[in-house]
Amino acid sequence: MHDRQNPRNAGISKAARGRVLSIWTPEDKAFWEREGEAVAKLNLWISVPALFLAFAVWQVWSVVAVGLPALGFKYSTDQLFWLAAAPALSGATLRIFYSFIVPVMGGRRWTAISTASLLIPAIGIGIAVQDNTTSYPTMLMLALLCGFGGGNFSSSMANISFFFPKERKGSALGVNAGLGNLGVSVVQFLSPLVVTAGVFGIFGGDPQTIVRNGQPVQVWTQNAAFIWVPPRSSGASTTG
Repeated sequence: MHDRQNPRNAGISKAARGRVLSIWTPEDKAFWEREGEAVAKLNLWISVPALFLAFAVWQVWSVVAVGLPALGFKYSTDQLFWLAAAPALSGATLRIFYSFIVPVMGGRRWTAISTASLLIPAIGIGIAVQDNTTSYPTMLMLALLCGFGGGNFSSSMANISFFFPKERKGSALGVNAGLGNLGVSVVQFLSPLVVTAGVFGIFGGDPQTIVRNGQPVQVWTQNAAFIWVPPRSSGASTTG
């Protein structure tokens, strides 16, 4: 968990060691072997779970949106289409800005902020789906906010790219992106399981009743979003 200042400075301040990097020269083999590799790998393994969670929140809306009609939400087909498309649209747009923000804000600071920001759609969706009178503009805004997770991809990749020498950038970025993208698969696997039980007890809210195969069934759709709230505190990292 290191922040960087000006890479042209003469050395690494001992007082700031572990917090601020005043110089970073990964192409220098001696520097890389002495301390660079350990710092780079630490930041990579912090970045991976943060990106994993970002992808999870980005994709959780696809699980929630498909079940809205069964929960009693009276949205038209066109409205449901835009709800499904909104996270992809906002995520793609935010990537443009996120890719430039790491040098401005610092990697550690921005990773913490961007990961913590995912609490907004995760908690918001969990609350909104419990009330089928929630307005369409509110649901559309929550869908757009899920795009925060998509935007995180570009800032995460830009951040990790800084730490590694050219010969190792490809493998480092592949690990970051590949393991981070597992969040998409885990959402699809985990969500159908957690919505079938009140795993959060009284803190998770009341169940909703849907009809499945002609039989009433209780589900906790909010759990698909709430399950990603506890890990949010893990978001921290990297450069500055």
